[in-house]
Amino acid sequence: MMVSSLKRKALIAVCASSAAAVIAYGLLRSVAAPDVIPPAAYTLLNGTPAHTAQLTGRVVLVNFWATSCAVCLQEMPDLVATHARFKARGFETLAIAMSYDPPINVVRYTEANALPFQVAIDHDGGLADRFGKVAATPTSVLINQRGEIVERHVGRLDFAALNASIERLLSAH
Repeated sequence: MMVSSLKRKALIAVCASSAAAVIAYGLLRSVAAPDVIPPAAYTLLNGTPAHTAQLTGRVVLVNFWATSCAVCLQEMPDLVATHARFKARGFETLAIAMSYDPPINVVRYTEANALPFQVAIDHDGGLADRFGKVAATPTSVLINQRGEIVERHVGRLDFAALNASIERLLSAH
């Protein structure tokens, strides 16, 4: 009987210290400096050279996609609508096609659908790597005016939530 009481006390102590560690980690994560836009040069489909530093000062959605990704293509009209809704207030969208996507497919899709925002192809995978080792499409990253990554989404976007986040970020500045 005394042994099980000691085991129970030891188990409670281990659980309590584990819970404290989890809480402390959560607090440390919440006060840690946010991720910032990684420095990277890229070329837009129209041939214009660009750099991620140019994204600072605006709220930006960076969307990693592929023409072979059905979910990416399904959400593209919503990306276009979101871009149109907020563009006049300083919002920008950058669609980055994955390195495995044939460039001709990206060009054809972009032209056929008259995408109104910046489009680039991640020819060597460097952009996907720098933005947190993006492997799945779609992956979207929301960036505030200070160039800080404030949200990361893998999979289909919840556009109501995204629009609310964009509105909040645009109103904060």
